[in-house]
Amino acid sequence: MFFPPIPLIRREHIIMKLMLAGADSPETAMTLADAGVINPCGFRRITQALVGRGCLGRTDDDRYYIR
Repeated sequence: MFFPPIPLIRREHIIMKLMLAGADSPETAMTLADAGVINPCGFRRITQALVGRGCLGRTDDDRYYIR
């Protein structure tokens, strides 16, 4: 049985959009919508997992950046 790799694609999409937007520190952090992430409120668990694993940082006002 084949399962599409949606979580993997979503992770790559979030990381790529933040990289292209230059969000690489708390000072340059931005919302996922501002970074151009498609459906930024979708797949919240994936975004939370990226923060939990240390791939992304999150500011107090819910802006994200690449760590």
